[in-house]
Amino acid sequence: MRVEIWSDVVCPWCFIGKRRFDNAVAQLREKGVTEPIDIVFKAYQLDPTAPVGAPTPVVDAYAKKFGGRERAEQILQHVTSVAAGDDITFNMDIALRANTILCHRALHWVLENHGAHAQVTFKENLLSAYFTEGLDVGDIEVVLTRAGACGFDVDALRSWLDNGGGLAEVQEDIQGAIDREVTGVPAFFIDDKYFIPGAQETDVFVKVLERILSL
Repeated sequence: MRVEIWSDVVCPWCFIGKRRFDNAVAQLREKGVTEPIDIVFKAYQLDPTAPVGAPTPVVDAYAKKFGGRERAEQILQHVTSVAAGDDITFNMDIALRANTILCHRALHWVLENHGAHAQVTFKENLLSAYFTEGLDVGDIEVVLTRAGACGFDVDALRSWLDNGGGLAEVQEDIQGAIDREVTGVPAFFIDDKYFIPGAQETDVFVKVLERILSL
């Protein structure tokens, strides 16, 4: 089984959806399911117009998008509460909204050089950097530091990024989302035939995966 997940590093529901999907796979393993499940993350940008090198407090970005600071704070409090229910710590008061193109390019490098499992690990690391630690995920030094923490060759990744690596791959992912009529993330595509939209509850993921595996 191949699972392709379109998501963005600054999308709260993408982090929540990833955690719930991970838990669903873990539950299947506990039930004795041994079918290989390869998970690959695809690039999607909630705000491709976000300026590069100019991060802003996430509450300000949400206020601009959703009609004011009060509404922004309500939304952020809600997703923080939901995330806590899935054992994820959101510190949205220090989160910095940034352009995520660099993250997506680096995620492609990890996939190409270290495989899908390593990409999943790196994705989790970047999500934590943004949502929990308040780091600027649009800063190349932050991205490289997180890559180094995962054991990847930082010099090789820097050179690849400096030479434009990943730009074509990210655009291909974005076009893939358009072709599949993806209008929101996370978006889960299984074997390019079955579609699961959004951050479903863990038990929903379990039931859908079991049904597909039984076909």
